Amino acid sequence: MHAVEAFELVLALLVLVIGLHWLALKLRWPPATALLVGGGALAFVPGLPAISLDPELALVLFLPPLLMDGAYYTALGRFRRHLPGILSLAVGAVVFTTLVVGVVVRWIIPDLPWAACFALGAIVSPPDAVSARAVLKGVHLPRRLEALLEGESLLNDATGLILFRFAVAATLSGVFHTGEAVQSFAVVAIGGAGVGAAVAAGWIFLAKRLRDPMLIMLITILLCWAAYLAGEAVHVSGVIATVTAGLALGWYQHVILPADVRLRASSAWQILVFVLEALVFILIGFSLRGAIERIGGIGAIPMSMISVIVAVVITVAAARFIWIFGSEAILGLARKLGIERARPLGWRQATVLSWAGMRGVVTLAVPLTLPIDMPGRDMMLICAFAVIFATVVVQGSSLGALIRQIQPVDADPPAKMAMPAAEAAMARARLAVIEELAYDADGTLVHPQMLEEHRKRMRFMERYEQDASAEMDNLRPHFDVLLKAIAAGRAELIRIHRAGLIEDEVLHELERDLDVEELAMTLQRGE
Repeated sequence: MHAVEAFELVLALLVLVIGLHWLALKLRWPPATALLVGGGALAFVPGLPAISLDPELALVLFLPPLLMDGAYYTALGRFRRHLPGILSLAVGAVVFTTLVVGVVVRWIIPDLPWAACFALGAIVSPPDAVSARAVLKGVHLPRRLEALLEGESLLNDATGLILFRFAVAATLSGVFHTGEAVQSFAVVAIGGAGVGAAVAAGWIFLAKRLRDPMLIMLITILLCWAAYLAGEAVHVSGVIATVTAGLALGWYQHVILPADVRLRASSAWQILVFVLEALVFILIGFSLRGAIERIGGIGAIPMSMISVIVAVVITVAAARFIWIFGSEAILGLARKLGIERARPLGWRQATVLSWAGMRGVVTLAVPLTLPIDMPGRDMMLICAFAVIFATVVVQGSSLGALIRQIQPVDADPPAKMAMPAAEAAMARARLAVIEELAYDADGTLVHPQMLEEHRKRMRFMERYEQDASAEMDNLRPHFDVLLKAIAAGRAELIRIHRAGLIEDEVLHELERDLDVEELAMTLQRGE
């Protein structure tokens, strides 16, 4: 494909993303479902060019920024608090699913080597960070359940990739040592965390010393790829390196990044993540065509392979339920024996957690890296696509309805300070500084209006802390007037610009001020 044609194809895919995303909003589907189904349907339209997705490029291009985005917004306190449960899902559930799928496939196809069966299990076992984020957007979850799903999606890709590499090596060499595998697993995981921490330290060092906002934004955006590639270069987990760097970025950016850089970088980052996330599902759908053609078309799929595909899809879903409800039973028994730290989720949260096992980019890209002489390679490719479609389309589309139906209860204790109390605490701290600096050295009041403004704000915040909803009801008409005034100012600004009375630079500067003011008013109004 010519370079210009490739660029035109990318533009066409972006237009397709806009249309399918709009359709998903209209139909109230998860956007991931519409993108995946739409891409899969269009892949078989006659005359459209075949799109092949290079697996190594897919992992390097898509996985680091989407993992970084999830890690950046992860609540680190909740992540640490629920780390045992996260590791149970990200390591325990993935290993268990790999073993169960391997046993089922070996039972159906006795001639397939055990290591190849487990390689297929490793391919389909890790739920995907991208799929989980795409499906869970807009869904309200209990805090503990949200922490478990976020943490699992960040770490389980590393487990699946490591297991896959061990299984492929064992299949081709015919040799597997459990002790060496466990030791290598620990080295790869711990080494990935160390590399991620080192790359994050380098980012902190540079971000503190660079003065140009564009350079700070650039190194912040490149941090995800730097961590991933550094981890892979030294043969440790690039996934864990990226997640570690993302957690560090989310923790330190508040005290390192200037406000204007944070505001601008956040907007650029959200657009980047939206485009990459959408393209992942479009390309997964389009890649189905190549996988089908490699085995001679849909009609060439034997019934024996169809039975394996169905068995793998069912086993993947069932293994997750078995692991989670089995863990629930163990936690319940431990609780009865007096172990206070053992806190079962309850059947409602356990059901939602069991059903939220969508697969995505890793399950797509990994089987495409299989050696040509790998036993069962074509069957693994088709099984991987089937698992992605079944989990994203069936589970992803029904997850919101399931949550609304069973209404999982948030058993986690709330934070000690709610938002109104936090805002009141900030207002008190600001007023204390203003009261100190509003007077000059001889005690003369030099900033009376500023002092009165902050005292009025403090009085409002004290009322807001006592009854937030009543104060917001009283304040919304005030915000409505201010928003209309901002709109009038914007219209006048545009009028005088169109009349040639001000330069474009003045327009952009004043419009930015209006935008920030309007954004602040809109957020305070509760929209």
